Amino acid sequence: MTDYRPWDRRTLDITKSIVDQVEAKHLDLPTPCAAWTLRQLLSHMIGQNHGFAAAADGEREDRTVWADREFGDDPAGVFRASADRVTTAFAREGVLDGGFWLPEVRPEPIPAGIAVSFHFVDYVVHGWDVAAALGVAAPFPDDLLRAVLPIAEAVPDAANRLQPGASFAPGLPWGGEGLLDRVLSLLGRSPAWQA
Repeated sequence: MTDYRPWDRRTLDITKSIVDQVEAKHLDLPTPCAAWTLRQLLSHMIGQNHGFAAAADGEREDRTVWADREFGDDPAGVFRASADRVTTAFAREGVLDGGFWLPEVRPEPIPAGIAVSFHFVDYVVHGWDVAAALGVAAPFPDDLLRAVLPIAEAVPDAANRLQPGASFAPGLPWGGEGLLDRVLSLLGRSPAWQA
């Protein structure tokens, strides 16, 4: 199995540079993420980073580690700290030998390498969500997008995407404009979305 940790680390670095552009005046902006404002999306992203870090560290019972997190008046700093925490947890020796408890996905642990791939695809999409809300580019390079594309293609596009709280909406037709657009379309995001 591919070790997606280097790709995930690069994705988080790019996403940190996008979140660094968030100011207080942006927090109530809509996002491509269902009915979430930018504040809600960032709280979710920070919480997920902490949840994945806890799962990498062996957490198997406490669902509160996955809770959305407040960030006060420092969304960029709090997001950066959460991204650094998950990167450090993923880098731990032997972390890929076990499983991660992802209670939002299934009750049993998921092989660690697959769990890291879930985080990778989530943060490409959520990085773009933040960029789209701000009206700025999401500068994910083509080599990174080529690495994430097979993961996006493997996400089942079934009735579960219509359920409340689904991670992704049903896939959309792709217009052939580029790799990022392909990834977004597969996961139910319109690349043409604007606030």
